[in-house]
Parts: sequence; structure tokens; C-alpha cells
Amino acid sequence: MLDMRHVSKTYGAGPAEVHALRDVDLAVEPGTMVAVMGPSGSGKSTLLAIAGTLEQPTAGDVWINGTPVTALSRSKRARLRRREIGYVFQDFNLLPGLTAAENVALPLELDGTGGRRARIAGMRILDELGLGDRSHRYPAQLSGGERQRVAIARAMVGERRLLLADEPSGSLDSLSGETVMRLVRKACKRGMAAVMVTHDAQFASWADRVLFLSDGRLIDETAPLDGPESLLGGANAA
Repeated sequence: MLDMRHVSKTYGAGPAEVHALRDVDLAVEPGTMVAVMGPSGSGKSTLLAIAGTLEQPTAGDVWINGTPVTALSRSKRARLRRREIGYVFQDFNLLPGLTAAENVALPLELDGTGGRRARIAGMRILDELGLGDRSHRYPAQLSGGERQRVAIARAMVGERRLLLADEPSGSLDSLSGETVMRLVRKACKRGMAAVMVTHDAQFASWADRVLFLSDGRLIDETAPLDGPESLLGGANAA
């Protein structure tokens, strides 16, 4: 679903030059969740931004669902992003003039889904995240954790194949975080791929693979000690 080959990203030039990513290779198959960990400034957010076509690499190539996105025009990248990718930003990026339900339904409507169908799909995922009774509220009327869950719902609504999440547990308590991770695992069982940047080992343990980034390089990879199935309470849970 996601294939990054020899990807590098450099900002600035001369003495101000910063190598955010250095020759990164990353492949994420459908149905799998990958967690990316590393210290602040290691390149985690840059990795997600390039994977999500929000930034172009300085060198290297990126494929999403078999499409070579680095060769696409800006408008074609935007179209692919709307249809294939759900992105959870650290600062949520909710539109303040829209309700929670309208924020979640908006990506579907922008891609041509009828308003009623989009609202039904949005309400379904808000209910799964325990926000059905908050759907009519505006972002300013929601807590930080509720806004985070709305942002996650917006990223996961519809038939997107790739979820990219930058610190998705940042504003969530443990119970809300577990609800979110169960939903992500459920989507992965249906074939979605997910890449999650996190500093929290508890949330990383839901992933199939955990990658470690340092100074722009992927330096290690491991599998969680417990694995997602143990956290789900067995293969038949959820």
C-alpha cells in the first residue's frame, strides 16, 4: 500500500542545511499497522508528510497503492490524497465553522459523495468512537480529546486505504486511546494500512511492526512484545 524507496529530505542550504530524512526505505502492506518512534527532531513528522503527499522528497520515490506519486502533478496528488489517504494531524486541523459531523463528512462530500450518504457514514464512525451525542457541536465546544477523536474519525471515514497518524493518542485518556486503537485494528483487518507516529510504547504495542527513527535514518525495527492480538483479548475479540 505504501512503498518508500531511498527517500531523503533536505531543508535549507549551506550552513543552514538540515537533513530531515536520509535514504529511508519503508514498505507497508495492506492490513498492517506500523508504529514509528524516535526522539524529537528525528524526522518522524517529515516521514508522514512525504508518505501523505503533503511534501515532496528531495530524493527517492514513493508509491501509494501502486501509483508513483512523486511523478504526479499537484492536482493529481490532491485527488489521490482525498481518495486513498486519511491523515491525522497533531493540531487536528478541524474547520471551526463546521460541526463535528460536518467535519467528518466533508472529505466524502468533496470527493463527490452525496450529502446524505456522507453524513450517515460520518455519524457511523462518530458513534463507534463514542461521539454520537457530540456530533452537532463545533470544535470550540469540544474537549481536546473529543477534537482528537473527531480528527481521527475524519481520517478514517469512507473507503480510504492508508491511514497516517501523527501522535494520534496525544490528547486521549487511556480508555479513549484504546477505543481508537481497536477501531484502527478493525480497519486493518478489512485491509487498510496504517502508519502511526507515537512516543507512547503502550500505543505502539498495537502495531505489527515498530520502527525507530534517529537523525533522519531508520535504525531499527522490532515487533511489539505482546502484539495487538493479546491487547484485543484474543483473535476473536473486537
